[in-house]
Amino acid sequence: MNRILAPLWLLVGHLAVVASPADSGETVPHSESPRILTSTNYSHLVQVTPRIFSGSEPDGDAAFAELARLGIRSLISVDGAQPAIETARKHGLRYVHLPFGYDAIPSNRVAELVFAATEVPGPIYLHCHHGQHRGPAAVAIICLATEGWTPEQAIRWLRQAGTSPDYRGLYRAVTEFKPPTPSQLQLVQSLPEVSKASTLVEEMVALEEHWERLKQIRKNGWKEAPRDPDQSFSEEATLLWEHFQELRRLPENADRPVDYRDKLDSAEQAAQALRTALTAQAAAESLEAPFQHLKQSCTSCHQVYRN
Repeated sequence: MNRILAPLWLLVGHLAVVASPADSGETVPHSESPRILTSTNYSHLVQVTPRIFSGSEPDGDAAFAELARLGIRSLISVDGAQPAIETARKHGLRYVHLPFGYDAIPSNRVAELVFAATEVPGPIYLHCHHGQHRGPAAVAIICLATEGWTPEQAIRWLRQAGTSPDYRGLYRAVTEFKPPTPSQLQLVQSLPEVSKASTLVEEMVALEEHWERLKQIRKNGWKEAPRDPDQSFSEEATLLWEHFQELRRLPENADRPVDYRDKLDSAEQAAQALRTALTAQAAAESLEAPFQHLKQSCTSCHQVYRN
């Protein structure tokens, strides 16, 4: 496909980019609705359209071999972890790595996702880590841009995929979606196999931001600020917990002391407990114990490894 012409026809009408079985090697029959596929290698493996599949992160030879048998030719990862590009290549698969977080999909990343979906050989497998939140949101964005989906279809897909309503930023990315302009698409310079990984400092900065918001909400008696209806304490707690999970997966933490990893596990568990209590709308007095547990977990780690 001509790189300059692609943005123009993308925005004229709503052309669907669907490879023919002869072009794509597709072997799975498909109905109009997303089809859940049985798999021993993946959770949430779904054929969303004839060209687009969605699911969890491939892990090992068997997982990549299964994708190849399904006729998949390209993978797009939106997860922060570095993809296994050598294993993918072994099975004749191309990788594109376009990670984003749980709180939003930046406009430049939207343009990259749409461009990638039209540029790489299909069928395409999109994934995050578990295949429930960021990956399905990326699928929805691509299908809105290239498959003629309506916002209602996209929201139904997120719910089918199990995307948590606590990730309001992902839902907003879908409900407020605007097709990338030709100039935005022309700014896409490359489709990297491996993007720059998040650093420990970046993850800690993000953690600190969500922690400060939760402290302010606690100061207000665990009441959400009416001036900011797009933010909620359950969302803040969920995003905080997700950042702890991402922090644990950073390669640079693998060689750190066992005590450090234990403290990180303890903080993640405390964040999960606070998230569960907030999501269940527990009484303010019931929130104090998990809040203090999380505060103490962070403090004890900082005293040894940061301060």
